Amino acid sequence: MSFTSMSESTRKAPLQCRILLPTIIALLLLLPIVSGSFFEPFNVSYDHRALTIAGKRRMLVSAGVHYPRATPQMWPDLIAKSKEGGADVVQTYVFWSCHEPVKGQYNFEGRYDLVEFVKLVGSSGLYLHLRIGPYVCAEWNFGGFPVWLRDVPGIEFRTDNEPFKKEMQRFVTKIVDLMREAEMFCWQGGPVIMLQIENEYGDVEKSYGQKGKDYVKWAASMALGLGAGVPWVMCKQTDAPENIIDACNGYYCDGFKPNSKTKPVLWTEDWDGWYTKWGGSLPHRPAEDLAFAVARFYQRGGSFQNYYMYFGGTNFGRTSGGPFYITSYDYDAPLDEYGLRSEPKWGHLKDLHAAIKLCEPALVAADAPQYKKLGSNQEAHIYHGDGETGGKVCAAFLANIDEHKSAYVKFNGQSYTLPPWSVSILPDCRHVAYNTAKVGAQTSVKTVEPARSPLGSMSILQKGMREDNASYISKSWMALKEPIGIWGENNFTTQGLLEHLNVTKDQSDYLWHKTRISVSEDDISFWKKNGANPTLSVDSMRDVLRVFVNKHLSGSIVGHWVKAVQPVRFVQGNNDLLLLTQTVGLQNYGAFLEKDGGGFRGKAKLTGFKNGDVDLSKSSWTYQVGLKGEAEKVYTVEHSEKAEWSTLETEASPSIFMWYKTYFNTPEGTDPVVLDLGSMGKGQAWVDGHHIGRYWSIIAQKDGCDRTCDYRGAYHSDKCTTNCGKPTQTRYHVPRSWLKPDSNLLVLFEETGGNPFEISVKTVTAGVLCGQVSESHYPPLRKWSTPGFMNGTLSMNSVAPEMHLRCEEGHVISSIEFASYGTPRGSCERFSTGKCHASKSLSIVSEACRGRISCFIEVSNTAFQSDPCRGTLKTLAVMARCSPSQNTSYLGFSTA
Repeated sequence: MSFTSMSESTRKAPLQCRILLPTIIALLLLLPIVSGSFFEPFNVSYDHRALTIAGKRRMLVSAGVHYPRATPQMWPDLIAKSKEGGADVVQTYVFWSCHEPVKGQYNFEGRYDLVEFVKLVGSSGLYLHLRIGPYVCAEWNFGGFPVWLRDVPGIEFRTDNEPFKKEMQRFVTKIVDLMREAEMFCWQGGPVIMLQIENEYGDVEKSYGQKGKDYVKWAASMALGLGAGVPWVMCKQTDAPENIIDACNGYYCDGFKPNSKTKPVLWTEDWDGWYTKWGGSLPHRPAEDLAFAVARFYQRGGSFQNYYMYFGGTNFGRTSGGPFYITSYDYDAPLDEYGLRSEPKWGHLKDLHAAIKLCEPALVAADAPQYKKLGSNQEAHIYHGDGETGGKVCAAFLANIDEHKSAYVKFNGQSYTLPPWSVSILPDCRHVAYNTAKVGAQTSVKTVEPARSPLGSMSILQKGMREDNASYISKSWMALKEPIGIWGENNFTTQGLLEHLNVTKDQSDYLWHKTRISVSEDDISFWKKNGANPTLSVDSMRDVLRVFVNKHLSGSIVGHWVKAVQPVRFVQGNNDLLLLTQTVGLQNYGAFLEKDGGGFRGKAKLTGFKNGDVDLSKSSWTYQVGLKGEAEKVYTVEHSEKAEWSTLETEASPSIFMWYKTYFNTPEGTDPVVLDLGSMGKGQAWVDGHHIGRYWSIIAQKDGCDRTCDYRGAYHSDKCTTNCGKPTQTRYHVPRSWLKPDSNLLVLFEETGGNPFEISVKTVTAGVLCGQVSESHYPPLRKWSTPGFMNGTLSMNSVAPEMHLRCEEGHVISSIEFASYGTPRGSCERFSTGKCHASKSLSIVSEACRGRISCFIEVSNTAFQSDPCRGTLKTLAVMARCSPSQNTSYLGFSTA
């Protein structure tokens, strides 16, 4: 639905239609798509300026959305919000490890139904950029490589190595053929306009010497030889061959130039946030800086820009990369982990994209911009030429790259004020349509509410309320003890310490090692005499090592290839030394990934014995892969009933290595559902057999978060971080499509000890909206396309700014908590009335907005029926609350 139709047709539609229409559209999009043709077949090529689609240059905005990080039920809404936000293209990687988990056995179902995802993109009228790789990085487990690939004899990844090239070519060919057979390429009427081979290889190429250079040439030749009929790109690859477009990845790419004057400037990854590690703070990239980076890119000759990510989503199961990447992949993206709009970022970028689209006729008409110096840190780039429909076209970008001071510049005989670190966009070379530092979009405040059950007395909430008003998921829990050590018949014994991944094949995070240590009476006397204990010492280990002696935990070490030293206590006679190595996401970045592995490196020994050190590297070890509960699949509905669970008493002390289960009902409504696992330690969670992911209530460092976030100046991942001194992640997404209306099975495996009685189920929504727009803001971008402005009868100077408030689908504006037109003070949730205030502010805004999904309020004296303070610049500040619509039927188990 367009911006204009939201303001006109949606206002007039019956309330129940406005609420249910987005849901109905999403459900219709879930129906199987039979036809592969979404466009009239067209060709894609390129020149030095841009991609040309059906013979016409285009300025393209792309939204990064990874299909496995959401459910198929979420895909239609994510694609629709990407399009509404101004995207022309959706970009995704292809995840080899998902599609070929076992060599020769393919999986293209459920979250891995790549063809269905591409079809949904095409049915929405968007194009698709498919990044086959097949190395993807992406903070994905093992960089997207299937772990079986390491076991191919003689293989070396990503170099001129025949075994690797054979496997890579086989998979890339599989994907290209899949797209061709489904008629997904643009020349077949499908949405796929561009492909990618390899990924950021330039970062590691030097590690491989000449073989790396030869590999790049081979990869390019192999890709081109597949006859896909669309352009191929390589990102961060300055030596990309002539027929491959080299592209930029980074926070800023406005200075990037491809390696040939015949290639356009493409930005395949615009990092609009960053990933998060366990124990880290949360990244935040301000909307003003992100908009500045994008505007500068198009200003200086860019033509294709992709947000990495536009929607980040969730690393379900054990798909998080490493070391130590968290389950959430929110990325501070314009759409949050659950698919809700992150405001003001989403809205501010939507306005930016609209402004760039207004400039597109001039941007494609000019082969290069005209440059004009406006000041010491100010400059203009002007694009002009002949428009496609006749007549001259002109667009200009005015930039102030000073990080501290505003600038007053002259351009085309007019004066312009440029805030620091900002770009003003002039689609007609006269009027400013948009400035990157002036945010007119609303701010949404996400609220996390205790879940409400639609089933009355069968309530999910067991009436046990914490002081913070959060509700327990259940008072009834069952427990099952996981054995410490070797638990099954499928163990084996061999001499020496084996590499973790060679044994587990990544079928589990866990690998047990057991050996027998004989302690003499002399050793005991020696330790007592010296007041010391023996110590386990390992040269290097990753990610988690837990040390047990006779099934009692001695200690744990966490780190990435760090030296491990752990004191241990033995008794006289034979002792069982148990070592549990764990992975928390396999390495996903860097050279020689096949050699990274897990567990131990170097030697392991016991020190402090009377007769000298004990070399454990030469001992006899018994190995057991995984947990007994994993093998018995106690997390599934079918197998859970077969396990010997016992009732967990409320006063039970936290225990290590425990399985817990309970049942819960699905919350009413359509808001995203999360589990709050803040009361637990470290482990994994499943709902009805679906693996939600790893959880870990590790605390982020106390220092490093700024009290205020200044958008000005170059961004980096440690700037503007939040959540210091708090657990990195406590809420875990449970997609609604994975839930039944009631009696959903929740199973946890807890490693370190936690209290399941304090787990709660909650829903997330944008419950509070705030807007703050002054008279100095620019007129709505949608006005630029109105007939009055197009034919010159309407001047932009006569059009007042607007505030736009909008709830998420399924919600309406239920109340206006604050409204003041005048000189309000404060910020969102802390507004107060200033000395100047229009007395009818609250009633006028309430009349315009209450009971509606969306509303527009003109910021003018006319709209507020008075001028409360003549000669003073006035601002409208509003705080509204969104609530679920009473007309929204319960769709808890049928929509995402």
